[in-house]
Amino acid sequence: MPARLFGSVALIGLLVSLSACTSYYRVTDPASGREYYTHDVDRHGNTVRFEDAQTGNDVTLQSSEVNEISKNEFRSATASK
Repeated sequence: MPARLFGSVALIGLLVSLSACTSYYRVTDPASGREYYTHDVDRHGNTVRFEDAQTGNDVTLQSSEVNEISKNEFRSATASK
């Protein structure tokens, strides 16, 4: 197998394996009832920080409910309306 083709196949395999490891979360602010969606949650005690997938804003909540959700639920909730 030529080196160029081997490199392309290896890169595709790496990208597929990385995309399979993505987690999806719904973060709910109990004070307002607002729901946020993200790929990553940084927890420090009761405080959580994350990037809101819909706006791209960094969000910090003192109290929240974090639930892991399916890829389909994430896509449905973050699709442009």
